[in-house]
Amino acid sequence: MTPPDPLVIFLALLLDLTLGDPRWLPHPVVGIGRLISLLDRGLYRTWLNERFAGVLLLLVVVGCSAGTTWILLEMLGTLLPLLGWVAVIVVSSTCLASRSLHTESARVASALLEGDLPTARRYLSYIVGRDTDQLEEPEIWRAVVETVAENTSDGIIAPLFWLTLGGPVAAMAYKAVSTLDSMVGYKNRRYLRFGWASARMDDLLNFVPARISALLLILAAPLAGCTAAGAARITLRDRWNHPSPNSGHPEAAAAGALGVRLGGAASYSGVSSFKEYIGDQLRPLDERAYRGMIKLMYLSTLLMAGLCMAATFCLRGSRVPFL
Repeated sequence: MTPPDPLVIFLALLLDLTLGDPRWLPHPVVGIGRLISLLDRGLYRTWLNERFAGVLLLLVVVGCSAGTTWILLEMLGTLLPLLGWVAVIVVSSTCLASRSLHTESARVASALLEGDLPTARRYLSYIVGRDTDQLEEPEIWRAVVETVAENTSDGIIAPLFWLTLGGPVAAMAYKAVSTLDSMVGYKNRRYLRFGWASARMDDLLNFVPARISALLLILAAPLAGCTAAGAARITLRDRWNHPSPNSGHPEAAAAGALGVRLGGAASYSGVSSFKEYIGDQLRPLDERAYRGMIKLMYLSTLLMAGLCMAATFCLRGSRVPFL
């Protein structure tokens, strides 16, 4: 796995920012999700040792995702270098989620601003794992801000990190692990053992990116009209107030920058849960907080892209393979 040309990172991010994930275009994550669903049913019912079955699920899904990506790009790059280079850009862009994260969260925000709680709850259910059918407006705003903060790391910074280290093959392997975690990485009776390997691998791959995300959100805070001092203070104080070893870092930085309090009561598949609070309730969780979070997301994305392009330029310079 080799890092891509810095121009690839720039064009991949530009493609994601302008087009996002059009519904008419087949997306690799959809295929990964279908493979997981197929293997989930087969392996869970067949194997007596659930943890071993979960490890096998992880290896097969990541191997198929990374292997298919490598074969496709190698074939196109060998036969038609120009088409292969374009394919690298397109595949790399599918690993990023800045535009789709904004689009999907904006649907929830728009429904709230129109006073349509049922629609806001329905749209929110598409992007969060918690139960949404009984949430009131403040809780919906909290869930939206939390998911944008968390996915700034999981859906943008982390893929850029792995794209820089190992190119689109590494980025697609990361997306496979991330998709596995979102589908089988739950701590319930069904997936506690079966999804253990996927959840732990996701924690491992996000360990460094989550901390980079917190730093970038702190640096982006003054550019977004927020407070960097508050972001740094809350990050240091509350970054461990989350069940995940990683998600608390970007959420704490965002909460501190926005002056809001995240965490609290939630329900997952009918089971009540309470997450420790992150941040201080200096401002309400409302449209203003959401728009501030979107600014932080975009600014930290641009900062990360700049770092990644500089890193790849230092590692291999800038060149277009077909010229």
